[in-house]
Amino acid sequence: MEERSRRVSEARFALHLLRRNPLVIVGSAIALGSVLLALLSPLLVSPSYWNTLDFSIRACWNNPLIHWGIANVATCPGTAVYPLGTDAYGRDLLKMIILSLPLDLEVAFEIVGAAFAFGVSLGAVAAYAGGIVDEAVLRVTDVFFAFPVLSFAIVLVTVGAHTLFYLTVAVLVIWWPTYVRLARSQVLGEKEKPYVEALRAMGSGKLRIIFRHLLPNSIYPVLVQATLDIGGVILTFASLMFLGFGPSPQLAELGNLVNDGFTKASVLTAPWIVIFPGLAILLVALGFNLLGDGIRDILDPRLRR
Repeated sequence: MEERSRRVSEARFALHLLRRNPLVIVGSAIALGSVLLALLSPLLVSPSYWNTLDFSIRACWNNPLIHWGIANVATCPGTAVYPLGTDAYGRDLLKMIILSLPLDLEVAFEIVGAAFAFGVSLGAVAAYAGGIVDEAVLRVTDVFFAFPVLSFAIVLVTVGAHTLFYLTVAVLVIWWPTYVRLARSQVLGEKEKPYVEALRAMGSGKLRIIFRHLLPNSIYPVLVQATLDIGGVILTFASLMFLGFGPSPQLAELGNLVNDGFTKASVLTAPWIVIFPGLAILLVALGFNLLGDGIRDILDPRLRR
C-alpha cells in the first residue's frame, strides 16, 4: 500500500512538472501527434500514392486562404482543392507529407534504438572493466568523433549503395559513439557505490552487476539523450535525402520533397514545395526536443528539487 501511494505521488509530481512548462506540453503534443499521424497514414493516404504522377497539375496552387503575391504561380485546373498545393510531380503535397512521416519516424526510431542498445552496452562494459578494454573503446569512439557527422555519413553513402538500408546504416555508424561516452560516464560514477561492492562480495557475476544493477540505476540521462536524438536523426536523414542520396527522387520522404522544390520546380514560382515539408521537419524535430526536455525534468533528481 505504501509503495502504491509513493508511485501515485511520483506520478502527480511528474504531471506538475509538465504543467509548469507549457513548451513541454506543446512539444509532447507535436511529437505524439506526429507518431499518431504516421500510424494512421496508411488509412489516410494510399501507400502507393507517391508513385501517382500527374504533370498536368505539377507545382500548382489553388488554396484561397494563402496568397503568395507571385504573379506567375500556376493555378490548379478543375474543382479539386489542394490545401498545400501540389509538388513537382503533380501530387497533393499534404498527402505526400502525411505519407512521408512513417518513413522518417521509422528510420529515426530504428537508428536511435540500435545506437542506444549497442552504445549503452559497450559503454557500460568498458566502464566496469576499465584498463585496456576501456582505453580501446575510448580510442575507437575518438576516431568517430573526429569526423563531422553529416560529412562522414555522406562519405559512407557515396562509397556504398543509394538504398534506404544503406542510408540507415550510414547514419547509425556515426550515431552510436555518443551513447558509449554517456553510458560510460554514468556507470563510472555508479560502480563506486557501496551496493556494487556488496554485490561482488555476494558472488554476483560481472554481467549481472552491469545489466541488472548498474545500467538500470544510471540509464535515465541516456533515455533523455535518446529522445532528443530522434529529432537530430530525422534532420540528418532528411539532409542526406535532400542532397540526392535517396533511392528514388519520387519517394515519399520529407527531405526528398524539399529537394523537389529546388531541382524540379522553382522556389520563386512554387515556394510551398520547399516551405511546408521544411516546416514539417522543423516541427517534428522541435517536438521531440521539447519532449526530451520534459522527460529530463521528470527523471533528473537534480532538476526536481
